[in-house]
Amino acid sequence: MSDILDIWSYLAEGQLLWLSATIIAYLIGDGLFRLSGAKPYVNPVLISMFLLSVLLTATGTSYRTYFEGAQFIHFMLGPATVALAVPLWQNWTKVKSAAIPLLAALFVGSVVAMGSATAIGAAMGLRGDVLLSLVPKSATSPVAIGVSEAIGGLPTLTVALVLITGVIGAVVTTPLLNALGIRDFRGRGFATGVAAHGIGTARAFHCHGTAGAFAGIGMVLNAILTALVAPLFVQLFF
Repeated sequence: MSDILDIWSYLAEGQLLWLSATIIAYLIGDGLFRLSGAKPYVNPVLISMFLLSVLLTATGTSYRTYFEGAQFIHFMLGPATVALAVPLWQNWTKVKSAAIPLLAALFVGSVVAMGSATAIGAAMGLRGDVLLSLVPKSATSPVAIGVSEAIGGLPTLTVALVLITGVIGAVVTTPLLNALGIRDFRGRGFATGVAAHGIGTARAFHCHGTAGAFAGIGMVLNAILTALVAPLFVQLFF
């Protein structure tokens, strides 16, 4: 038994183990998602988060150790975010034709995301750096981390909030938009991207190509606007 524990301790320090575990957990989640008939509540990211949490808890592995092994995936978030400029370019004509409504929706969506989160957090008794960590929760992770650091939040907490926001957005946006009678895939996608960043964008691409493209546009523009507006928001309301 001690030999097995020694082997596990050795493997747990290796980067390849946790990178592989992350990929396998996501593949399991994606497989269950497909088996469910692409039900939004069977979210691959949510399932993989649960599986990895169980594994880390069962093995007594710290998040720091896990992240050191899986940080390559985190690194790739940056290039993946930049690559979303491609659908912006491909749909530039459509974007120009709806520029004013998109910009209005972007501004309202971004400000409401920051304002509603911090208002609810303050009402529940959150204060200081914990409350500040809520401000960029609707931006994609690489931007949210930088914004959180700049405004005095806790980047690690912000990352967790970003993931939760994305998963909830990916689960509820489709039924919510259906209930509201919104059928335009440009609007559906853009709203999803602004509210639920990359995870929501992945869900939008699964639903429709145009929705995915506009979700990517919404995600990128919201990341830019959040980086610009969040410091001013904090100065005005904190």
